Amino acid sequence: MKILITGSKGQLGNELKLLEKEYPDYKITFTDIDELDITDMQAVSAFMDQLQPDVVVNCAAYTAVDKAEQEPELALKINALAVRNISNACGEFNAMLIHISTDYIFSGKGHRPYVETDTPQPGSSYAKSKYAGETQMLSSCKNGIIMRTSWLYSAFGNNFVKTILKYGKERGNLNVVFDQIGCPTYAKDLARAILEIIPALRDHEGVEIYHYANEGVASWYDFAKTIIEFSAIKCIINPIETKDYPLPAPRPFYSVLNKAKFKEKFGMKIPYWKDSLEECIKRLNIEVAK
Repeated sequence: MKILITGSKGQLGNELKLLEKEYPDYKITFTDIDELDITDMQAVSAFMDQLQPDVVVNCAAYTAVDKAEQEPELALKINALAVRNISNACGEFNAMLIHISTDYIFSGKGHRPYVETDTPQPGSSYAKSKYAGETQMLSSCKNGIIMRTSWLYSAFGNNFVKTILKYGKERGNLNVVFDQIGCPTYAKDLARAILEIIPALRDHEGVEIYHYANEGVASWYDFAKTIIEFSAIKCIINPIETKDYPLPAPRPFYSVLNKAKFKEKFGMKIPYWKDSLEECIKRLNIEVAK
């Protein structure tokens, strides 16, 4: 089974690299912008022609949510045009595409976990670009799945966990919003889920959407409090409202994802977010408080 990974230097791509050795039946090729510019259709087609992968996992994305308000065209180029390129190339070379999307495509005005068939209502430039990517895949991909996830973090790159750890040590007092609710998700868990489900997709046809996030729900305040508690940093987390912490891009107030479809289809147990957070903090060489 030959697998091509794009965006391999990001959080999810790095976690996939660490798991590769546990899947000896997979021959995985990892690429990022230096090896493959996915916004260049000719480059994508030539690379796919040479590699002839069975599966492509598109982890590449423009994820700077606030910066996207000033760079909407670049966000669209990476999050939508590139998805169309990969979708077309997968059709040309008979490969399956697994594309990663986001909870941000929803309005966040609901009060129950979002299911795959709920109507997206993206609010920010980032969210609109990610939804455009889904639309491109649905219209141009012959065989694949869209995996929506949320609040991704890991030991790699920049993310909420590492930000709270950094500023918690430096400042000792942080304000964090309590009125945005979602599902913190460990990139390692998502990476493992992707590698585990690939064999079950061999007879798959068309494009299906699945939601994957860690079990449980939390506000950013809950998330930050737990990070501080697990790391034994002496820092006070103060709950504030979104209106007291204005940002360029709007965030969904409630973006909890319903994972029932994924669990029923693949029969996988999804870890609880606090358990996964504890593992991540241990990996960051921080002694977890007991």
